[in-house]
Amino acid sequence: MTDWIEAWQCVGCGKIEAPQPCIGVCRDRKIAMVGKDEHERVLEAARDLQRQVHRAHALLSQLAWAVPREGQWEISYRALQTRARELLSAPAPIDIQPVDE
Repeated sequence: MTDWIEAWQCVGCGKIEAPQPCIGVCRDRKIAMVGKDEHERVLEAARDLQRQVHRAHALLSQLAWAVPREGQWEISYRALQTRARELLSAPAPIDIQPVDE
């Protein structure tokens, strides 16, 4: 699970304080923050997921619109199966868990 901290951000000037609000000069609202390393890790995982979705979409498009030549449907089917297996055997990206509020 992603580590996060609770902080306070002024709605006027944008300053951030943690772990408690300021002395009352500003009007603060509670926000959740994650570390830069964690953010970059999750961002890269999201990019990996996006690449996998694009590859799966390409395979589904090919399946939906391909018209095999007469008597060649089985060769086409086997080729699509091979591509699908390659997609499924790719390492799964990290599991991204939502932050509980």
